[in-house]
Amino acid sequence: MTTTEDLPRFRAALSQLVSYRPEKPALSPEGRSYALAANETPFGPLPKVARAIEQQIESINRYPDNGGQALTAELAQRFGLEPEGIALGCGSVGVAQQLITSVAEPGDEVLYAWPSFEAYPILTRLAGATPVEVPLREGVHDLAAMAEHITDRTRLVFVCNPNNPTGTAVGRAELEKFLGRVPAGCLVVLDEAYHEYVRAADVPNGLSLLTGRPHLVVLRTFSKAYGLAGLRIGYAAGHPEVIGTLRKAYLPYSAGSVAQAAAIAALRSGDEVARRTDVVTAERARVAAALEARGWRLPRSEANFLWLPLGGRATAFGAHCASAGVCVRAVAGTGVRVTLGLPADNDAFLAAATTFPPA
Repeated sequence: MTTTEDLPRFRAALSQLVSYRPEKPALSPEGRSYALAANETPFGPLPKVARAIEQQIESINRYPDNGGQALTAELAQRFGLEPEGIALGCGSVGVAQQLITSVAEPGDEVLYAWPSFEAYPILTRLAGATPVEVPLREGVHDLAAMAEHITDRTRLVFVCNPNNPTGTAVGRAELEKFLGRVPAGCLVVLDEAYHEYVRAADVPNGLSLLTGRPHLVVLRTFSKAYGLAGLRIGYAAGHPEVIGTLRKAYLPYSAGSVAQAAAIAALRSGDEVARRTDVVTAERARVAAALEARGWRLPRSEANFLWLPLGGRATAFGAHCASAGVCVRAVAGTGVRVTLGLPADNDAFLAAATTFPPA
């Protein structure tokens, strides 16, 4: 019989972590399932992406371009960036891990709002750093409070905009004021995984904030609006010297050749991506209005999901939806995140929500 003494010795930090657990598939009594938990796009592969993937099949026995030169050049040309200021990674979460391990050592602090992207505390503890969480104010980043929590040990600050799981976003004026308060030695990471779903005029494109701010890095992903969640590809943009250092923490070949080719094809499918995000944002408005008409109160979302601040009833609501075959993301004691799908998916969710009292 194996005992704990027989096992390898792991880092103490791992004892504080819980592995990421996706929601289990849910089935209705009729055998139907509606996947509204993972913030994925409900659309299948873009036509250009499907063709690019097919063309890569014959060369997958070869290693990918470790520098991602073609994708980097495409991103630079499309967004008006310097190629030296772009770093690729295994999804934006992979790049986030590179950033933390590049700047934080044991005893250093990583600051972020809470609740926010659940990978932040996991990645911080894995790096041996100390997570510092600042509560949201009415579901939105309290940037003034976050600035006050910055100390001489703070090495990195995450600002998830729009925020996951609440969908809320902060505007340009607030962000610029906050960036002006962050000391030069502290890195600010503006996580824009859901940028393509933003429709509010005052929420900036983070790339437009980079000029003159070497302590700012913007994260983007191809997992959401571009529909490449299964291929794991993302990138960071920032000052070339900062990005050059970041590349040293890159796990070699983690941005695969199929993912790189698919990302280029996705970027070249801008019109179709815009059409698809318009469908999702229209559904966002429709579902939010339907919930509010039935007495639900929820924050304004600029992402491809809605947030129901149910507090202690979150788990019960998640189970209630699951019984109807609707899989949502329940955060115990806090709320429920519901991804926007196609109209039929969203109607199934609304039908389930109708039979659960909003308060």
